[in-house]
Amino acid sequence: MHRATKVRIYPTQEQTELLEKQFGAVRFAYNKALYIRSHWYKKHGVSLNNAKHIQPLLPIAKKSRRYSWLKAADSNALQVSLQNLDRAFQNFFEKRAKYPKFKRKHGPQSSYHCSSLKITADTIKIPKISPIRANIHREIVGKVKSITISRAPTGKYYASILADDGQEAPAKPTYITQLTGYDIGLKDYLIRDDGKKTPNPRHLVNAYRRLRRDSKALSRKQKGSANRRKARIRLAAQHDRVANARNDFQHKLSRNIIVENQAVIVETLKTANMMKNKRLARHIGDAAWSGFVAKLAYKAEASGVHLVKLDQWFASSKTCHCCGHKMAEMPLKVREWQCPVCLTHHNRDINAAMNIRLKGITELMAAGHVVKAHGGLRKSVITTVAAYEVGSPAL
Repeated sequence: MHRATKVRIYPTQEQTELLEKQFGAVRFAYNKALYIRSHWYKKHGVSLNNAKHIQPLLPIAKKSRRYSWLKAADSNALQVSLQNLDRAFQNFFEKRAKYPKFKRKHGPQSSYHCSSLKITADTIKIPKISPIRANIHREIVGKVKSITISRAPTGKYYASILADDGQEAPAKPTYITQLTGYDIGLKDYLIRDDGKKTPNPRHLVNAYRRLRRDSKALSRKQKGSANRRKARIRLAAQHDRVANARNDFQHKLSRNIIVENQAVIVETLKTANMMKNKRLARHIGDAAWSGFVAKLAYKAEASGVHLVKLDQWFASSKTCHCCGHKMAEMPLKVREWQCPVCLTHHNRDINAAMNIRLKGITELMAAGHVVKAHGGLRKSVITTVAAYEVGSPAL
């Protein structure tokens, strides 16, 4: 299995200059290729192929007098930047992302390396740069496949080390006894099907006053001044603290969930549409649900746990988990409601979590797995729901 470890590195002044040149070369290759592909499409109506038309331009550019400075950069890093651009175009054509944008000099920077790599107890070696001091806090097990060097807005440098430990992912069980459904929310971050709730820590909201103060201080500084640079780093450090706190919370929560279960069922939400709500946009962005589900996904894969991600259109909140009756409307302000068919009183979030669990059991059984739920083997959840639907409203 491939495992990535992110460590802090401490380049010297000379190494920092070389890294910045490397970042500049990678950024230039990406932006130049983006310009060529965009210009060619506008002029001729034809989309250029990366492997056939773009990548062969790299060796030609290195031989030219104008772009000979590209020889000082790692060739693998330049090729990967072109592959990243090609992937960005694929995401755009498949409507998963917007049109690729040019990379800014003062934005996040990264450089990918996959050859001539060496890692010791406290250094990292990448092509064309002497060994860089690193704080390797965790043992790197297996063969190192690649190293990605990045610079954060705070000016700190990091290395993401990808290693292959040579082991296969553990097999997922076909007989499932530990299974939980989770509903994701804003007031409570997670709601389990048994009613247990995990409060939302609201990292961004709690730090908003400090962020607002530092943002105002930055706007008052003269552009290009040393004080503005200091204010920018101070603001970036505040955002870094918020991001680190959020990641720490999500990592610990996702690890606990994976350890406790053989199967986990969650719903996927279209946050892009939800962010259009101006009142909730900041809170939805702060929750970072997609990042949490991504952490659940790779931890589940590494631990041999089933992760069932339900479709965003699954009506978990307005469907009665007892009889299956589906309400026509369920506004967000309605937190509790009573089913008109079976007269069961529901808490909106707990009912959603229970529906998510039942739907997950159905999908697991459809995939050929045996699910033991509620003290016995779960043969069918559809027949139970159907029986209530045709029964008396008094049930």
